[in-house]
Amino acid sequence: MAGEKAAVLVLGPPKKIIVEGLAEDFHVHHIFNPKDVDDAWLTKHGASIVAAAHAGPPGAVNAAMMDRMPNLKFISSFGVGYDHIDAKHAATRGVTVTNTPDVLNEEVADTALGLLLSTVREFPQSERFLRAGKWPGGDYRLTASLRNRTVGMVGLGRIGKAITRRLDAMNVPVVYHTRTKQPDVAYRHYANLVEMAKDVDVLLVITPGGAATKNLINAEVLKALGPDGILINMARGTVVDEAALLDALKNGTILTAGLDVFMNEPEVHPDLIANENIVMFPHLGSSTKPTRAAMEQLVVDNLRAWKSGKAPLTPVPETPWKG
Repeated sequence: MAGEKAAVLVLGPPKKIIVEGLAEDFHVHHIFNPKDVDDAWLTKHGASIVAAAHAGPPGAVNAAMMDRMPNLKFISSFGVGYDHIDAKHAATRGVTVTNTPDVLNEEVADTALGLLLSTVREFPQSERFLRAGKWPGGDYRLTASLRNRTVGMVGLGRIGKAITRRLDAMNVPVVYHTRTKQPDVAYRHYANLVEMAKDVDVLLVITPGGAATKNLINAEVLKALGPDGILINMARGTVVDEAALLDALKNGTILTAGLDVFMNEPEVHPDLIANENIVMFPHLGSSTKPTRAAMEQLVVDNLRAWKSGKAPLTPVPETPWKG
């Protein structure tokens, strides 16, 4: 009908700025769990959907779901990582995918440094020691130190570079591993991850998720990192072979780990929960009010730009703007 709003599917937990912002220009179907976008729903609504906003886990926008929405043209995703969307298939369909980079770089970098310091110096454990009333019986044990350590960055994108700026200010040496050497940085580049792990004391992982990086940090890498080594994962849970990590922690293959992401989050392996020597955050990377608000607004702004016939603000590499 003339004047009727185009239909957009919003997937994921309710986010006020996204839902209310899109309601001004679109007819919004909001579904918390993508698994509920089942055959019956797609039969009834699939042909009407022209765009989607993925507002976070759980679930994925896969090829099968896209193919049941023949008029889908645009997917605006919340967050930098978009491994929950089959962006390559979207490209074959002419569907543009956007994410929300940059607005969260500094926040995630702050979290990475907080996790690194907390892990090396055992800040959460020492606070629990104090709260348990143990201090009168003697000081907390001496911990490891960030001094005289070299951090090996696994990935050096925009967030990775924000992290290294902080490490530079703290006089912590940095090297990095990426598939190709970056011409705009002076840090030593390692083409081989295992060789870098042998030479550093900390591996800080900040790569995209997805099939290309699944189990990138495996038993061989952890063995190379060694018994004084520390693993910090700010990427995706899939990037670390969780079984290999559990074995490495149990057997003293590495010293400890700091984790902001997990294989099956929000479910966390009970052996990780039981390990008092590691530090874990519940995926806090960008979790501040102003940053999350900026991310939500960017989801809306990308869809509004598309609706107006303008170039998307932040298209992902697999689906560059061609219109």
